[in-house]
Amino acid sequence: MKIVYNWLKDFVEVAATPDELASRLALSGTNIGGVEIGAHGAVMDAEVSSNRPDCLGHYGIAREVSAVYKVPLKSVSPKPKENAAKGSDAIRVEIHAPELCGRFTARVIRGVKIQPSPQWLKERLEASGVASINNVVDVSNYVMLELGHALHTFDYDQVRDHRIVVRRAKPSERIRTLDGIERTLEPGICTICDGDGSRAVGIGGIMGGAETEISFSTKNVLIECAWFEPVAVRRAARFLKLHTEASTRFGRGADPEMAELASRRCAELVLQLAGGELLSGVVDVYPGKRERKKILLTRAELLRVMGADVPDKQIESSLSALGFAPVRVDQNRGAEGSLLAAWECTQPSWRAEVEREIDLIEEVARIYGLARFPPRLPAARQGAARLWQHEAEARLRERLIGLGYREILTIPQVAEERDIIFRSPDVQPARLANPLSEEANVLKSTGVVTMAAALEWNLNRGQRNVRLFEIGRHYRLRGAESIETPILTMGATGQAREQGLYDTAREYSFADLKGDIDTLGALAGGVTWREGDAAWLNPARRGRVAVPGGPLGEAGELTRRVADGLKLRQEVFLAELQLQPLCAAIRAAKESSQYQAVPRFPGVERDFSLLLRDGIQFSEVVAAIRSLNIQEIATMEAIDLFRGKNIPSGRYSLLVRVTFQSREATLAEAQLTDFCARVVAVLEKQLGAQLRAS
Repeated sequence: MKIVYNWLKDFVEVAATPDELASRLALSGTNIGGVEIGAHGAVMDAEVSSNRPDCLGHYGIAREVSAVYKVPLKSVSPKPKENAAKGSDAIRVEIHAPELCGRFTARVIRGVKIQPSPQWLKERLEASGVASINNVVDVSNYVMLELGHALHTFDYDQVRDHRIVVRRAKPSERIRTLDGIERTLEPGICTICDGDGSRAVGIGGIMGGAETEISFSTKNVLIECAWFEPVAVRRAARFLKLHTEASTRFGRGADPEMAELASRRCAELVLQLAGGELLSGVVDVYPGKRERKKILLTRAELLRVMGADVPDKQIESSLSALGFAPVRVDQNRGAEGSLLAAWECTQPSWRAEVEREIDLIEEVARIYGLARFPPRLPAARQGAARLWQHEAEARLRERLIGLGYREILTIPQVAEERDIIFRSPDVQPARLANPLSEEANVLKSTGVVTMAAALEWNLNRGQRNVRLFEIGRHYRLRGAESIETPILTMGATGQAREQGLYDTAREYSFADLKGDIDTLGALAGGVTWREGDAAWLNPARRGRVAVPGGPLGEAGELTRRVADGLKLRQEVFLAELQLQPLCAAIRAAKESSQYQAVPRFPGVERDFSLLLRDGIQFSEVVAAIRSLNIQEIATMEAIDLFRGKNIPSGRYSLLVRVTFQSREATLAEAQLTDFCARVVAVLEKQLGAQLRAS
């Protein structure tokens, strides 16, 4: 929003220079991006926050200046001359969608002369970044920039039956807007129609239609000044991809009480610059009138929140200048600085976002000056308690960083076409009803969506060797219930070991990912692996991970089909693990851990060269041996795997090393022979394994 310094001085007498004013406004909450000195004097670029639509006009900024510098604000009281004919006889207004249009005012001026605007008007519009069109259209833009409320002017003679109907758009209804583009509407859009309501002549709160625009042949003018529901305007602007000065103001929540005043101000200027006669009265249909809220401000709460006091007169002058009309209501009304002081304030129509006492405290503090409040920490009432999973998450982070991974944070909103790549068919996604864009229209149903995107982003920028992890959530629906699941997502690509003076380079593989997850699983007492079924993972390099408390998730190499679709030119490895069962297992493992002395007696290794059927996994071998409950078994490792010459078809050779160790005595050869016989027997029985000849 560009604020013309000389225009601002029409409403408030301020002696500060533009730079000083910009600095003071920034300290009070209205940030000024910069000050430009041009042919029209100083112009300040105000960065107005979305909750302050009242500052989208010079009068609103002048109100802020009035409060900051304690100078009076000049009122706007237009008094256009009216003739005897009634405006209500010349135009009719009907609102069929009051939930979209809460107020609609209309005035009629006859006998205007359309011509170029005077130089002073052109200069102010140009300084504000608005092009001059003609005197009547320029007046409507001028009033919008002055009072912060958008208006629209119709060619009165082009309005059918001199009747305005405000309704919802019909399915696939079309309108040609002022920019000459024909647009298709959807039912949720507020539409301004004429005659019997069949023809759309404007999109409520966004832009007018080309059929009734002001031209140099226009003789009679209809001035519309209305109020439109903010959420509906924002949705319509996003759907139509049509963002205008009007939609900016109505979409943030314009002042409904300003509609009649802005209409009157517009009529006054049109009479001055285009002549004509204004019909008496205004047609004002106002179904959405709201009661003004009463808000109580107490000194006790102000002291609690800010930690320092503000004088009574300062509180009252600040709130009065901002339009809150404070009235002292406590029993000690005459006592200055009373701790029991309380003020009843009335919410002004242009500050709909101020609803609570804390909002009033913020208003007082920013006008008084935040620098006047000494910095101090609030008194601690209770020590903060960590969540039960905090320690487990911290240990996971520490171990992942030790393994060479870097933590990232990603935005959960993603494009559905990306999410569906990794989403299981039975998962119901959480679609956003009001997305910021089509590329962020659903919440991620799995963490690998954003992890794959992060790896893609790094690879596209020359980072070939990447290892990342994220502790976050994925979002799904179960019927009408929303489910947020804490997850750990891992992603890696590139080299596991880079070329060095004494080392050769080695590419990251599924074995590296599995080893990293096993290292994490050691915190939980170990994890088990089963055959995975995720369609987006390579069937030969994927697995399903579990802990004793339940399944954790899937891990593996991204299929070439998906990688090519994402334009990933090298192997990418992904894993998603559920945090709650993993953290619970880590906690249980820690609580159940007991001290064991280092064994005094040596361990003995025995190798078993086994012939196994294809499809039998090492975890099944471990489970079969564990079922013997031989206490002297210390460790089991897979040492070598071989397929090829001298190995029957449909089988493979696996070398398993078992370490036996007793804590009570050195194992005798007879004991070892018995243990080995029992191991071979159980493997033959349960898995059909054969012991290869040495």
